[in-house]
Amino acid sequence: MSPIRTKLMSGLLIVIFSMGVLSIQGCTTMRPHNAVPIDIVGKVTISDMPDIRSDIDNPDSVVIQKSLIGSFKEEGKDDYPANALGIKTYPVLAISAGGPNGAYGAGFLTGWSKEGSRPLFKIITGVSSGAIIACCAFLGKDYDDQLEKFFTTMSTKDIMKKNNFFGILFGGSFMSSAPLAKKISAIVDEKLIAKVAGEHRRGRRLFIGTVNLDAQEFVVWDMGALACKGGPDSVKMFRKIILASAAMPMMFPPTYFEVSSASGKLYDEMHVDGGAMREVFYIDQLTKNMVGVAKVLGIDLSKYRPQIYILITSYMSPNRQQVKGNLVDIGVRALGTLEAAAYNGDIYRLFAFAQKRNLDFNLAYIPDDFKSHPKEVFDKKEMQRLFRRGYDDAVNGYKWHKIPPGYAAEEENSEKTE
Repeated sequence: MSPIRTKLMSGLLIVIFSMGVLSIQGCTTMRPHNAVPIDIVGKVTISDMPDIRSDIDNPDSVVIQKSLIGSFKEEGKDDYPANALGIKTYPVLAISAGGPNGAYGAGFLTGWSKEGSRPLFKIITGVSSGAIIACCAFLGKDYDDQLEKFFTTMSTKDIMKKNNFFGILFGGSFMSSAPLAKKISAIVDEKLIAKVAGEHRRGRRLFIGTVNLDAQEFVVWDMGALACKGGPDSVKMFRKIILASAAMPMMFPPTYFEVSSASGKLYDEMHVDGGAMREVFYIDQLTKNMVGVAKVLGIDLSKYRPQIYILITSYMSPNRQQVKGNLVDIGVRALGTLEAAAYNGDIYRLFAFAQKRNLDFNLAYIPDDFKSHPKEVFDKKEMQRLFRRGYDDAVNGYKWHKIPPGYAAEEENSEKTE
């Protein structure tokens, strides 16, 4: 588990216990939540914005499919040239969750720009802290300075503020996300959104993930489609989605989105950190039924091949340590183990997708030999070190991993038993 989650979860488990005791006594009051009725979950839309999101596990959802198909017609003729067989290769980048470890991803992308081989990505996806990185990465090297500033100049107080005791017990979170919202607003301004809209019209796509907690659904937001709407509502919604994706549940308050039913009745959805369901994602599930739709529009998807890059801002090897035999340490360790398993599961899922279609698979993550010892949740000096390591790894020509960690060993063991 990352240092941020270890420290935060230790305190969080104690708070949960206290809240549980008071809940039994009937003392807890929470924010009123006008939840979507169970029988129409998945059938509601963002008010006045029905075309900006899809549930990742619903291959019949046409919002993202239509957006992707439209992107092939919108792209510049020289952006992704076809080879002699008429096949176009599209670099796509998936950026993971990571909290303060996002500094590695920020440094990596900046170093990659300096090295000179960073491609023009057709699609970029991001979740949690990776959502913030993805927004800047989508706009290329011109936003590398923004990435560096965000991940190397902040400390814990710039991201979170502890709620008072009663706010914790009777509210929806351990911390206030107001400082984080302020940092997001400083990056996500009208200028950035106008640039995202321009790249969207150029045929590129930026997708961010959140979790609809009521429905237990991972929601993919088409940020370029949102940016193209323009106006203050678009800016507000853009910031809100990034905050929702980056806000760890219970540690930060959930984000509520107003939605409307087919009859026009209004409800709200409770959304939290996308890392609650996916530590990294691609839109592979949403493309399952796309072939038929594409053919109707005169597009031959066999001529388009994604080249997958995955940037993991976390460690991919076991973090061995001795666990104390108390409730908090056991709970924290168990949660950290679940998180590590989630990273591996998501990577293996994407690797299987690439293997089945014979796609180029590329994976980067924080190297095992880098050891971080933060003195606080967001330790500025440690994040600067991590940024520099990511920068150095990329600027010196990163050797991308072509298989997930442990995959070769599993194949070898399988062969020995046959």
